Amino acid sequence: MVPVLMLALCFKVDAQVLNDLGNVEMDERELYTMTKQMGQFINRFNYEEDQYGKKLNPNDPNFRNPKKRKDVLPLLFDLDNPRTAGALRDFFVEDLIKNNQYMEFLGGNWYSEVSAKFKWKGQMVDISMILVLEKEGLGSKWVLSNVFFSEFQKYFPQGELAEREKHFLHPMSHELDFMNIYKVFNDPETVEYYASTDYMPDYLTLFFYEIKQGNLKFDHVESVKFHIFQIKNWYFEVSWFNRSGYNAGWLISNLIYLKDEEKAALLKLYQPKQ
Repeated sequence: MVPVLMLALCFKVDAQVLNDLGNVEMDERELYTMTKQMGQFINRFNYEEDQYGKKLNPNDPNFRNPKKRKDVLPLLFDLDNPRTAGALRDFFVEDLIKNNQYMEFLGGNWYSEVSAKFKWKGQMVDISMILVLEKEGLGSKWVLSNVFFSEFQKYFPQGELAEREKHFLHPMSHELDFMNIYKVFNDPETVEYYASTDYMPDYLTLFFYEIKQGNLKFDHVESVKFHIFQIKNWYFEVSWFNRSGYNAGWLISNLIYLKDEEKAALLKLYQPKQ
């Protein structure tokens, strides 16, 4: 049985494509060159499909052909953005070809960001939901791994280290049966300062709690984009571009060269809390 959330996302993307195709006047060649689905983006990124939508058989000599792939990869970038249409892009393409780096659908380390409207305590608000593919049986499904909601961030502001160091329980507190534990609850705004130094707030649990309490009600999806961490030393985003011409559909909208430790720090924003 296909999970409801996965079906909903598929229908959303298909509806977005169909709606945008209806709004943009294009010739047949534009339709074929448009990267209409994220799966198609991955196939073209690997050159398992050519720029006109022709699927390549693994036995085909052109399958993942480095020369042809090098020609097609630049077409998967937003060419209207100087950051994704210049020297950095060319360096990225060279790195992909030289080191035979490919995207894998079930390879992990890529996430979908679904920006949606919710009603929170009667007011319309913006919430970004982070989803990741998870294996299940012989298949896979999209699952929620994190959320970004400004109201949740307000609950856990990042205090200065000096301020945090003022809030502690003396190491001999146990000898007094923790009679001083009342300090933890004197100021609700600083209660998390008494947690361990590696404590991180779990916004996804807050999100589920608010939904269960009836405070948060889903309204509609605004947009979808993807965050890709699979390629060594690189991070890039893929967004939907609704426009005429041969550079449309799902395209790379942001590209950053990242060292492994920098990437690991950024990944923590997308991964579920352990």
